[in-house]
Amino acid sequence: MDQIQAIRAFARVVEAGNFTRAADSLEMPNATLSKLVQELEAHLGIRLLQRTTRRVSVTPEGQDYYEKTMRILRDLEDVDTSFNAARSKPRGQLRIDVGGSTARDVLIPALPEFMALYPDIRIDLGVSDRAVDLIGDSVDCVIRGGALDNSSLVARKIGQARMVTCATPAYLKQYGVPAYPEELKNGHRLVSYVTTQNGRAMPFRFERDGEKSEIKIEHRIGINESNAHLAAGLAGLGIIQTFSYAAGPSLKDGALVEILKKWRPAAYPFYVVYPQSRHLTHRLRVFIDWLVEVFPGRIGA
Repeated sequence: MDQIQAIRAFARVVEAGNFTRAADSLEMPNATLSKLVQELEAHLGIRLLQRTTRRVSVTPEGQDYYEKTMRILRDLEDVDTSFNAARSKPRGQLRIDVGGSTARDVLIPALPEFMALYPDIRIDLGVSDRAVDLIGDSVDCVIRGGALDNSSLVARKIGQARMVTCATPAYLKQYGVPAYPEELKNGHRLVSYVTTQNGRAMPFRFERDGEKSEIKIEHRIGINESNAHLAAGLAGLGIIQTFSYAAGPSLKDGALVEILKKWRPAAYPFYVVYPQSRHLTHRLRVFIDWLVEVFPGRIGA
């Protein structure tokens, strides 16, 4: 038995939650993965996983073994990486997930620079605003904004974006220009951004002189994708609150007009996120370092 390979196989099952997804992420047959875990259990003389026809769960002994062996694996991989990075260029595939407007307006326009710096790295870019299972979906990292609530993930801040509240000139001519946030409750039509995590509409947030407020009223339309959300504002469906980098061109050419400028909400933080248990490959390290350098300037931070 290759114990290191068996430990890695077991760890991926723990992270993915089942054998099929773990096998897919490791690009090995399900039967091979299952055999590796069985051999590891026989070698240790303990049961690491409880298997039923519907699910796989980790035993208390398995959880303890996972936590201890992951520290060893990370140390081993760090040693390997330090030597490999010193004598080779980063190469291979990077799977990255990013939200719609951030992909369109920030990351994709900047990618030619990264690809020129690292021509041996291939990128598979997943673009959506949905929550991603980094382990199950075999994603190396995601770029996301807002608060992070998963302690099993590592998040590195890469910048912050300004938020703007805006609408079309035609909408403002018909419904009037609100002078205060509270006026949004008086007959105005809001186009809310609906999060894919819980299906709830994001409140309209405002801040002035350190005082924060939220407007929560029933929206006329809710949209769960950032590009479509901006398009709804441009179509005159109502007032939107979005990132300045996304609305910037439309504000510049007059298709949208910013309102309530004195009550702009606090800057919105952005992070690059990856699993705590996943080793940082040389290619992922250089990508993250590059993001930290270029991202702030492109989101207007």
